Amino acid sequence: MNTAEETQILDAIGKWLERDVRPKARELEKKDEYPEQMVEQMKAFGLFGATIPQEYGGLGLSSATYAKIVAQISEVWMSLTGIFNSHLIMAAAVARYGTRAQKEKFLPRFASGEVRGGLALTEPDCGTDLQAIRTRAVKQGGHYVVNGTKTWISNGIKGSCFALLVKTDPEAKPRHKGMTMFLAEKGPGFRVSKKLEKLGYKGIDSAELIFEDFRIPAENLVGGEEGKGFHHAIGGLELGRINVAARGVGVANAALKDAVAYSQVRKTFGKPICEHQAIQLKLGEMATRCEAARLLVENAARAYDAGERCDMEAGMAKYFASEAALENSIEAVRIHGGYGYSTEFNVERYYRDAPLMCIGEGTNEMQRIIIARQLIARNPA
Repeated sequence: MNTAEETQILDAIGKWLERDVRPKARELEKKDEYPEQMVEQMKAFGLFGATIPQEYGGLGLSSATYAKIVAQISEVWMSLTGIFNSHLIMAAAVARYGTRAQKEKFLPRFASGEVRGGLALTEPDCGTDLQAIRTRAVKQGGHYVVNGTKTWISNGIKGSCFALLVKTDPEAKPRHKGMTMFLAEKGPGFRVSKKLEKLGYKGIDSAELIFEDFRIPAENLVGGEEGKGFHHAIGGLELGRINVAARGVGVANAALKDAVAYSQVRKTFGKPICEHQAIQLKLGEMATRCEAARLLVENAARAYDAGERCDMEAGMAKYFASEAALENSIEAVRIHGGYGYSTEFNVERYYRDAPLMCIGEGTNEMQRIIIARQLIARNPA
């Protein structure tokens, strides 16, 4: 995609955000109401096929362009990006590792938004330690029978298809060799047990999923070979971490913009608070965090688009950008004073949304471990 095309897409999304999203986001967020109309508009934009190859009906965008879109939307309402991000990670698993038949069957329906869903990895007793999952799939003829529970699954209620990570060989050593990924479409034996209530990140549904003797056709085994599921999941998380990092950039920028604007109209001791050195110190830090986070995301996206291993780059971007969002949101609340604690201003939402990004797609503690391990592996003594 050339620069002109990218600019055209970003301009169109920007107009949509100002016209249809910003005026409604606060009310929908307060009600924790799923944004049905906005989802239909995102389908029309092609966002559910943003990174899906054009040959399957997607836009075929680079992750660099995709990250800019995510950051732009996150400035207005971060929750919207989760509706298509988990979906696109599922699609990426099919595009990168699926059989030809799986690509032809699923990707066009994913791209149009006809079939939407996400990742079903996390379980009640295991989050970051994916190898500890206990959901089991046992082969019976031309099907696999699945039993287990998944939790904190984005799009769990509204979605209809999920990249489901299971154990097909619980005794395998090392553990990851016993893990397999399936495309699980909702049906008998696959039910939503409850919607999970959250501090922030409202509007998007997060759910617990129960599998009780759920039958999946063997043809839905991603790649057609057992034991590759962990590799498929980790590969998808690179794109997921770039997305979360881009969300961090968006929220950090939103907090900065609101703080800059408010600091020029709020006066104390006879002058706008932006003229007080204490506020200037905060704004200087916030602006620097935004720029550094943006550059780290661009670097990770560039490596991903080049087909290079980028777990270190994606980890750096995700770690720094999410922490930037958290710090900027807190500073924006402080700059707004009492109004920052009011639901009449958006800064309190940034403050509630930002912590998710420090936890989601692998905790920031784990990101630092990944960065260190890759640093050592790439620079042997």
